[in-house]
Amino acid sequence: MSKKIFAFLSILIVLSMLLAACGAEETPVATEEAPVVVEEPTAPPVEEPTAPPPAEAAFKACQVTDTGGIDDKSFNATAWKGITDAMTELGIEGKYLESQQQTDYEKNIKAFIDEGCNIIITVGFLLGDATKAAAEANTTVPFSIVDYAYDPTIPNVLGQVFNTDEAAFLAGYLAAGMTKTGKVATFGGMQIPPVTIFMDGFYYGVQHYNTVHGTAVEVLGWDPVAQTGSFTGNFESKEDGRTLGLSFMDEGADIILPVAGPVGEGTAAAALERGDVLIVGVDADWYNTAPDFQSILLTSVLKNMDITTFESIKQVIQGTFAGGVIVGNLQNGGVGLAPYHDLDASVSAELKAEIDQVKADLISGKLTVKPQQ
Repeated sequence: MSKKIFAFLSILIVLSMLLAACGAEETPVATEEAPVVVEEPTAPPVEEPTAPPPAEAAFKACQVTDTGGIDDKSFNATAWKGITDAMTELGIEGKYLESQQQTDYEKNIKAFIDEGCNIIITVGFLLGDATKAAAEANTTVPFSIVDYAYDPTIPNVLGQVFNTDEAAFLAGYLAAGMTKTGKVATFGGMQIPPVTIFMDGFYYGVQHYNTVHGTAVEVLGWDPVAQTGSFTGNFESKEDGRTLGLSFMDEGADIILPVAGPVGEGTAAAALERGDVLIVGVDADWYNTAPDFQSILLTSVLKNMDITTFESIKQVIQGTFAGGVIVGNLQNGGVGLAPYHDLDASVSAELKAEIDQVKADLISGKLTVKPQQ
C-alpha cells in the first residue's frame, strides 16, 4: 500500500470517529415557554367636566314712588332709606321707578313684576288701587305699601300705617308754647288721610296747650271737626307752597306745618325771606334733608317709614312675611319728634319737660289725641 493511500485511509478513520462522537451528544429539545404579558398602566377614568352651579340671584327690593319723586325729602325718600339700609345691612339689591304722574303707577308696578322683584314697595295712599290690583293678580309677589291698610287684608300685601297724629300732637303743643303772635298754621298737599292725620294731631296739640295754660292760640288752615282747610292740590309745586305760606304769614302765623312734601320747601323759603317765622318739617328730619332751612326749623314730625320698610324686606328674606298691617306709633318709635337742633336754646326747659310728659301720657293712654267726647 502506498503511503498516499494509507494517509487517506487514516484521515477517513479520524473523520468517522469525530462524527460518531458528535452523534452521541443529546440534541436539545425546544420547549414552549408561556409568553410574558406586560400590562399597560391603567389610566384614571376621565371625568366629564361639570358646569359650576349658577350664581344665586341677589334679593331685589323695588320701590315705586308717588309723584313727589325719590328725592322729595319726605315719604318717598324716607321709604327709600329703608331699602338702602337693607342694601347695606342685608346685602340686597335695591331699585326704584319714579312716577311722574298718577297714570304711571300701574305701569311701574308691572315693570317690577316682570323684572322679578322679590318685594315691591309702593309709596303713598294714591297707589292703593294700583297696588291692590297688581297684588291680587300676582299672588306670589310680596308687596308693602306705605300709608295704606286694606280691609279686609290682602295676604301678599303688608300695609304700613302710622299714628302720625301722636307726633304731630307734640309738635302742636310745642308750636303753641313757642308762638309770639298767637297764631300758627298748617296745610296739606291733598286732602287724603295720610295728610290730614298730621293736621289733626297738630290742631289738637295746640288745643291741649290752650287747655293746660289757659291760652287761645289759633290754628289757621285746618278744622278737624268740619274736615275743611287749605290744600295746594299737589305735592310738587314749591311755588304753590310759597304762595300759601305767604298768605298765612300775612294773617299773622309765625309757625307753619306744611304737610305737602317738596311743596313745603316753597313755604320754608318764603319764611326764611320774611323772617320771624318758623317751620315744622314732616316725615323726615328736615334739619338733615333740607339743610338750607336749618336756622328756621323748630322741629320735624317724624314718620319713620325707613324702619317699617326695612322690616317688610327682612320678613320676606326670613320667610316670615304674611301680609296684613304694621303700625308705627310713639311707643315703638314708628313716629316721633325730631330734636330742636339750632333752636334748642330757644325752647325753655319747662316746655321741654311738658312735652316729655305729654308724650308719656299719650303712650300710656292717659291722654288721647282727640279729646274724649
